[in-house]
Amino acid sequence: MSRGTPPRRPTDRRGGPPAVTWARSHNRPVSAEENRTDAIPATPAGPQPEPLRFFGTTWVDHSRGYAARRLGVAVGSLAAAAAACCVLRFAYQGLQIAAVGGFVSLLVVVMFAVCSALAFGHTWSSFSTRPDPDRRSSLRGLLSIGFVGSLLAYFFRSLTEAPGEKLHRAEYETAREEYARRTTRRSGNPARKRRRG
Repeated sequence: MSRGTPPRRPTDRRGGPPAVTWARSHNRPVSAEENRTDAIPATPAGPQPEPLRFFGTTWVDHSRGYAARRLGVAVGSLAAAAAACCVLRFAYQGLQIAAVGGFVSLLVVVMFAVCSALAFGHTWSSFSTRPDPDRRSSLRGLLSIGFVGSLLAYFFRSLTEAPGEKLHRAEYETAREEYARRTTRRSGNPARKRRRG
C-alpha cells in the first residue's frame, strides 16, 4: 500500500457494504452522589464526638478495640509509674550518697509526695469536669513534678472506663439533644404546612 492512498475499509464477506462495528464502552455513567460516596464516606449530620487520647472515638460505641485500648492504657500507665518510682528511688539514694543531710532528703520526699497528690487530684477531677485553663497553667510546674500521680490516675480510671469518657459522653449527648431540638423546631410540623397551603 502506497503512502498516498487511504486505507481500504473492510467489506462484508458477501460483497455487501462495509460492516460497521461499534466499540462497546465498559464505562457506565456515574452520578455525582455515587462518585462522592465512593471517594469519601458521608459523615452524619449534627455534632461529632470529640476524640479522646489513646482512644479516638471508640468510646462512643465501645468498638474498634476499645477493651484492648483500655487494657493497654492501664498496663502502660502502671508500668510508667513503676519506672518513675524506680528513678525517684535512685535519685533519693544519690542524695544519701552525697550526704546532703536528713532535712534536705525529707524535704525532697515531701515535695514529691505533695506534688504527686496534687497531680492525682487534678487529673482525676479533669475526667469528670473541664479543668480551668488558668489554674492548669499555674499548676503546670507542680503537675510535671508529680507526674506519678497523673499516671496513677490514668491507671485507676482506665479500670472502669476510658479516662474522660463520662464527661465526653455527657457533653456529646447534650449536644445531640440540642441539635435534634433545633432541627425539629426549624422543620416544624409538616401537617400544619399542608393545611396552610
